[in-house]
Amino acid sequence: MWWRDNTAVFGCSHGRPALTLIDNIRVSTELLQALDTFDAREDDVLLVSYPKSGTHWLAEIMKNLYSRHSDNHSAGLVTLTSSLEFGDLSKFDELRNLSSKRLIPTHLSYDMIPVQFKTKNCKMIYVIRNPKDTAVSMYHYYQQNPHLPNVEKWSSFLEIFLKGEVVYGSWIDHVLSWEKNKSNENMLFLYYESMKKDLPKHVKEISSFLNISVSEDQIREISKKCSFHEMKEQAEREKVNTNHTVCALTSDRKLIFRKGVVGDWRNYFTSKQNVQFDAVFKEKINSSALASYVEYE
Repeated sequence: MWWRDNTAVFGCSHGRPALTLIDNIRVSTELLQALDTFDAREDDVLLVSYPKSGTHWLAEIMKNLYSRHSDNHSAGLVTLTSSLEFGDLSKFDELRNLSSKRLIPTHLSYDMIPVQFKTKNCKMIYVIRNPKDTAVSMYHYYQQNPHLPNVEKWSSFLEIFLKGEVVYGSWIDHVLSWEKNKSNENMLFLYYESMKKDLPKHVKEISSFLNISVSEDQIREISKKCSFHEMKEQAEREKVNTNHTVCALTSDRKLIFRKGVVGDWRNYFTSKQNVQFDAVFKEKINSSALASYVEYE
């Protein structure tokens, strides 16, 4: 984490600060500096990913799991909050005043997570998406989101992505920060591509991890409701609540869902860019058990 002129800067590359998150997207320096004062609860569930890797998808699955689990009793009552790093210091009061179980999304690296999430052994779920599709999705997000720097050309964006000079820094550094704790029984790692192939399998895996009792029929129902197509259509129908979003970068849900496909990177990467990307990522990815299982097809 770097600080400059009251502006929060996520990630760095070779000692240089990454692009910044500034006040007009409501991420305050004061809140980030105060993260370790955050009061976590033992039953908090943290939903984590690098940006454009499936946090909203995971959040929708979680909401539906707890909804099916509730059956009108308090064990299933949960609140999906806005992103942990979204807002100002009043955010902590807002979360403190919630009486229900809290599902808290974030794009923060492990080292920036409030310490109480770790000491209280809170459940954490981390979604990994292949970095090539992530880069393409983030490129479009930069183009459409007025709160982020304007990068018109794909080639220009790829350069800063490879340097880790995008919001939240380097993809591989983010993954590595969480991988250090992969043996923690309170952490579940999911792969975006695998979820696309067999969502019911992973809905069942999540429910087991969280000790949520749901039937096979309910798992199939949740999987259908949480398909990318269904979520995109729902986002386009809903009115945007600018005071609540699971994303720290925008309050417009319509910017969140684009294609959601696996392998779209092949429509953007030239052969030269692909070789360049592999050269930059190869050494670190080969040293990472989590990253080595990423699927590109």
